[in-house]
Amino acid sequence: MNERIAADAYCKLLAARHYENFIVAGPLVHAELRVHLRRIYGFCRTTDDLGDESGGDALSRLARWRSEVVALFEGAAPVHPVLIALRETVNQCTLPSQPFLDLIQANIEDQTIKSYETWPDLLGYCMLSAAPVGRMVLRVFGIHSATAEKLSDDVCVGLQLANHAQDVTRDRAIGRTYLLQEDIRAFGVAGAVRALCERATTLLQSGRALEAMAPYPLRLQLALYRLGGLSICRRIAALDYRTDLRRPSVGGSRRWVIFIQAVLQSLHRLKEPSSAQAVGSR
Repeated sequence: MNERIAADAYCKLLAARHYENFIVAGPLVHAELRVHLRRIYGFCRTTDDLGDESGGDALSRLARWRSEVVALFEGAAPVHPVLIALRETVNQCTLPSQPFLDLIQANIEDQTIKSYETWPDLLGYCMLSAAPVGRMVLRVFGIHSATAEKLSDDVCVGLQLANHAQDVTRDRAIGRTYLLQEDIRAFGVAGAVRALCERATTLLQSGRALEAMAPYPLRLQLALYRLGGLSICRRIAALDYRTDLRRPSVGGSRRWVIFIQAVLQSLHRLKEPSSAQAVGSR
């Protein structure tokens, strides 16, 4: 018990030290679910750090991490604090191993693949690097619908594409690009950025149907992701898609507008009849 308490404290520290908010852990979420979500965040953060901060040892460290995760799902007692904490969530929420292994595989690919030629190539990467997180979160909220998983995949990939379109200069600084090479040759950099934004906008629209299937705390967060991703795409369009010259951002006042819109839209959905019933209510 003391070991798990210490492991949970470590996951909580990881969440507090980083600014990313992809994992749902807002104040409206039940305390027990927040613990599960912090554990998942701890895993995601640790996996990304192994890929981004290990230098020449990244592949070997990721391979060792993968073996520890496989062992966890086979019933072995973990040693790493994140996995010690995660074991309880895996058991209580019946989480499958594949999303965790997919995230590790995405970081393995990051070590050798620095660009993507076609849309199927990039989509395959996003299905490893973004979609698994949404699937984990759905399970924590008790949602097991295949339809919900597909919609979640769309939202997660759409949000990642918006971030890729926004971060062209940052990615270039580390020798990486997520702009499709075939689009750059055909339309130039601005055209390739625009193509990413158009794909992102289309995929993010799946959030509306997913929100109708989710309990309110998750519904609100999903609305924030959808509206936030769409806002990024609009900011990029305002710069004529030249994010290779300047990185756009969504300012504080605009963030408040997004938050208010998300709250209102989420509350409105509570009153709307829908053929898609809420699958989880925890």
